[in-house]
Amino acid sequence: MTDQSPSRPRYALIGAGSRAQMYISALAGLHSDRGELVAWGDTNPGRLDVAFERSMAPHGAERPHRFDPAALADAITEHRIDRVIITTPDVTHADYICTALEAGADVIVEKPLTIDEAGLAAISAAVERTGRDVIVTFNYRYAPRNGALRRLIASGEIGDVTSVHFEWVLDTAHGADYFRRWHRQKENSGGLLIHKASHHFDLVNWWIGDVPSRVYASGGLRFYGAENARARGIGQRPERGSVDSPLRDGFSLDLRADPQLKAMYFDQEQHDGYRRDQDVFDEGITIEDNLAVIVDYAGGPTLSYALNAHAPWEGYTVAVNGTKGRAELTVVERGSVIIDGDGRVVIDPSARPDIVVDDGSRPVAERLVLQHHFAPAREVEIPEAEGGHGGGDAPLLRDLFIGVTDDPLGLVATWADGARAVGVGIAGNRSLETGVPITITELPIGAASTAFTGDAREGSA
Repeated sequence: MTDQSPSRPRYALIGAGSRAQMYISALAGLHSDRGELVAWGDTNPGRLDVAFERSMAPHGAERPHRFDPAALADAITEHRIDRVIITTPDVTHADYICTALEAGADVIVEKPLTIDEAGLAAISAAVERTGRDVIVTFNYRYAPRNGALRRLIASGEIGDVTSVHFEWVLDTAHGADYFRRWHRQKENSGGLLIHKASHHFDLVNWWIGDVPSRVYASGGLRFYGAENARARGIGQRPERGSVDSPLRDGFSLDLRADPQLKAMYFDQEQHDGYRRDQDVFDEGITIEDNLAVIVDYAGGPTLSYALNAHAPWEGYTVAVNGTKGRAELTVVERGSVIIDGDGRVVIDPSARPDIVVDDGSRPVAERLVLQHHFAPAREVEIPEAEGGHGGGDAPLLRDLFIGVTDDPLGLVATWADGARAVGVGIAGNRSLETGVPITITELPIGAASTAFTGDAREGSA
């Protein structure tokens, strides 16, 4: 999606929550010469005011035109929009993507691409009809540690890949946060197999250059939620964290204690009633917090994947087995959840590594190890990284707004890459429901089935 015109591309943004601020700041500041944020929409008007003051006014940028999210197509026409950035709740992605494409704009969308079969079918049909571009912002591809593993596998050092084991642990600050917000309803997020794990499935697809074909999943809600709280003897709790109550604990998030969260969410409840700080041991939570998945790949390898959302530390371990040896990547993003004297903690350690408290018991670190058969292990150097998400955010923004001239690692993710990532989660959700393995191409995903064929594998980045 490089721009060939002498003028700056004209952007619209829909959804002005926390994740959107990265894009807004980039277009108002560092990349303002490469794009102009012309219009934006959000179902909560107060959030647009906060986003302007926080991410645009400091750069002296002009206030974008507002539009009703339901009138996205009209806004694209009226403001001559070239590209739409979508950072709304997951359940809305497919509709907004299709609307933008049909109205004549390219799309940049936060992961996940969509949450279900209908969304995949609709997006693939819209891409085919319009010929326009959709980029999914998988920032973890850009983290140097993940690129180092990609290079190592591609070099042939471990031979042909036979299997991958991947475990991701979310701690009781970050993992808990998915059970406070709109994500807690599977109808909104598709569950963690879609919302969170699409990142991880994309990494595996990208690392090994293969296409997932069949999925078996097991898991459930085993820690959070009211039923689990009762089973463990947890008594009465406040229904939200932003209250003065002796019943609050480490799982309670007080939005009032964080100026940014207070301004963006607590102070804006008057507009839509949305509460960002619901109790994680509440009734009505429908997503899983423990998941295990087996994925077969078209080229032969098998992935065993595990996700836990209530661990005492946060990070991931990956082991890639091959015909010549094994590669292992270990990443600690936070060694323990440390709550300060005011009851505050960094929610997402990967987004704000600069302020994560490291107590030294499990040091924040990353390590890539290669071991050939009949040989000692050796550590592989990982390029130094700075910034959020393992150093992935800044280079992602560079490629989005400046353009890509050389991409040997295949960092830019297309709609087909996004489809292959969520395809695993969608099939996994069906497997959770039925108790049997699910072949992805047998799902009703329309033209998106082409993303899972042999031809797609050969052309995969």
